Amino acid sequence: MRSGPSHLGPFDPDFAELPGELPVFPLTNALLLPGGRLPLNVFEQRYLAMVRAALMTPDRLIGMVQPVEANADRNLATENMPTLHQVGCAGRIVSFEETPDGRYQIILSGLIRFRIAKELPLARDGYRRIVPDFDAFAHDMAEHEFQLADRPRFLAVLQEYLKTRQARLDWKGIEEVADDELVVAMAQMSPLEPEEKQSLLECEDLDAVVEMMTAMFEVHGAQAAGGEHRLH
Repeated sequence: MRSGPSHLGPFDPDFAELPGELPVFPLTNALLLPGGRLPLNVFEQRYLAMVRAALMTPDRLIGMVQPVEANADRNLATENMPTLHQVGCAGRIVSFEETPDGRYQIILSGLIRFRIAKELPLARDGYRRIVPDFDAFAHDMAEHEFQLADRPRFLAVLQEYLKTRQARLDWKGIEEVADDELVVAMAQMSPLEPEEKQSLLECEDLDAVVEMMTAMFEVHGAQAAGGEHRLH
């Protein structure tokens, strides 16, 4: 995103080299941000085919996008395709493993967000494809720096939020994580609702992500505290 250090690696394509067609993986509650890493366990036949096809391209990109209706992606019938959110994130396959039971375990590295300009007919193997518009998010691939304005406050709010969700985190390890990596990881890993994660994806930059995520954490914390009071 605009405020954050460049996450590009030596094998990532330049902006001018981005493809005009992109396979998409509709998945509820799966948030990928530029600079983030997303592990995926792929087992459905059409998405196995999608991974194979992506691995044969120079950029190895897959578009992660959420369905508008939560969990609509669980319908395996291709004739009942869920409506997609218009903004997703393209990730490059940086790790790939075949399992003995016929699955692919992959890791996507978030490269750049996109807006769906047009959906193409289904690929021969049944996965969805789009024409992506990367222009509005060109800054995702630009050189820039990011620093949390108030890291202690962000961590304190995060810690209180995770307590309400009974989630654990390695707080000692967090001390060594750079600000941009911390924000991206917490946005992707936090147990937020799908629409909340979509809102984070559509933020202008990491500063906006921090502001929105902090507000979400505080709201959830207040709601949890209110529920506890009602129980006493």
